[in-house]
Amino acid sequence: MDAATIYARRWWTLGVLCLSLLVIGLDNTILNVALPTLVRDLHATGSQLQWIVDAYTLIYASILLTTGMLGDRFGRKRALNAGLVIFGLGSLASAFSGSASQLIAARALAGIGGALIMPATLSILTNVFPAEERGRAIGVWAGVSGVGIAVGPLLGGLLLEHFWWGSVFFVNVPVVVAALVAGRFLVPTSKDPSAPRLDPAGTVLGTVGLASLLYGIIEAPAQGWTSTNVVVGFVAGALLLTAFIVWELRSEHPMLDVRFFENPRFTGASVAVTLVFFAMFGSMYFLTQYVQFVLGYSTMKAGAAFVPLAVAIMISAPRSAGLTARFGTKRVVAAGLAIVAADLVLLSQATTHSPYLFIAVVLAALGAGMGIAMSPATESIMGSLPLAKAGVGSAVNDTTRQVGGALGVAILGSLTAAAYHAKIGGSGVLRGLPTAAASAAHDSIGGAAGVAKALGPSGAAIANQANSAFVHAMGQTVLVGAGVALLGALVALLFLPARPQPAVDEMWTAHAALLGHLTEMGLGSPAHRVEFSAAPNDWAVVRVFDGDGQKLGWAAVRSAAGEAAEPALELVA
Repeated sequence: MDAATIYARRWWTLGVLCLSLLVIGLDNTILNVALPTLVRDLHATGSQLQWIVDAYTLIYASILLTTGMLGDRFGRKRALNAGLVIFGLGSLASAFSGSASQLIAARALAGIGGALIMPATLSILTNVFPAEERGRAIGVWAGVSGVGIAVGPLLGGLLLEHFWWGSVFFVNVPVVVAALVAGRFLVPTSKDPSAPRLDPAGTVLGTVGLASLLYGIIEAPAQGWTSTNVVVGFVAGALLLTAFIVWELRSEHPMLDVRFFENPRFTGASVAVTLVFFAMFGSMYFLTQYVQFVLGYSTMKAGAAFVPLAVAIMISAPRSAGLTARFGTKRVVAAGLAIVAADLVLLSQATTHSPYLFIAVVLAALGAGMGIAMSPATESIMGSLPLAKAGVGSAVNDTTRQVGGALGVAILGSLTAAAYHAKIGGSGVLRGLPTAAASAAHDSIGGAAGVAKALGPSGAAIANQANSAFVHAMGQTVLVGAGVALLGALVALLFLPARPQPAVDEMWTAHAALLGHLTEMGLGSPAHRVEFSAAPNDWAVVRVFDGDGQKLGWAAVRSAAGEAAEPALELVA
């Protein structure tokens, strides 16, 4: 596909990428509404139920950096197609699993596919759209991602009302087939033309390190933050990721050039994305339980309750590019996070009988804040890297999303549980109950609802006290989430650029003086490999290598105001 055709079809390409992305967003939340059915039909234990959810997340998040690198090296369209096929097979196997253990294995397979799809979509987008349209395209991409997450519970409820539990997985299959067929004609091929050799040691250290860290985060609420397994997970993750950083700094062919994090634009945006998803997933964790157990919504009604969140993201995310062009990146990202913070403060005022209008306002404001902040932060991550490294950049963006979301659920969930335990335990309402019933009601709001229902009219006091305890706990914990969102706004103001800046390789293309200087020295021929990377304070660095990988020289240029400083090229022996 030639450049003119790629440009002419770019919005159709985006449609295919969004279709591919939709199944990933849906998969994050659609499963939750099917969990009670899985207990009944597959006889899943509590531990198995947790791993039906977590097997996908753990595999998906831990291999994102690797799959992003593979897409850059072997082709992003290949990675996307392979991911769609694997994800489709995993969804098909999930839908027809005969046991909980089979479902866990199928979910892990789907996680591999998802990890190939997610970074490929954003890296293809970055290479297809010119800089002046990229922010708008990323806004659409981010909007679809958020809509998938928000619509999952509603779609899951609809499917379970009319079909068997496997339908929440099978629904992915026709979408995957459509994306594969459309992508055959509409998605161009692209890859890093100077991709270095594979980095097996870095791949193993990064993957196992992330998996260990995420295991600790995921298991902490259930096992306790000081339990042996959780502590081992955190310690192993810290040691392995430290070794990964040291190895990547010394490697001639790193999987991830960790020097990217020296660029405040890249690092600040990564932190902002992490905190956005910390707040989102933490909030959805509260709100899902609140509307179902405290307000008594059915599964279907609870899913429909989240529609304002999806609509707000769908409207705000694509429009964030216009806001960024007018007010600047840092102001828009900070404003989005400030809206999220204010919204969580509002949520702290919820009662046991809050009307749906209150819930709708909270969800709409949460979606608007997320949509406004998410798109320009993502554009800052992608725009701070060369187009050739779009796969790795997308993988970093996706990894921060997953880590942020996992941390949000784990930390805010643990704080909520602790406050709930203290409140209901001190009320005395559980005295006189059988040990098993008292333990279940003390453990969670869901357990208390089950005990109250089993007791009939005499369980009303337990239900009322449990609802009050949960609302009290939620009211305290969402303020922590608000503080985290405000911290993200501060990070955005301190480290993100005032205005969108061109990607590093686009800066170099504009710097004719530097490129001319390279050519005069005989370093611009096709036989040489030229690598571009960002550096602090709006500087960028170019390194020139010969055909054998020997470094011939380097140069630095400042990108401020779009003007190149006099290049300082030094030949090295």
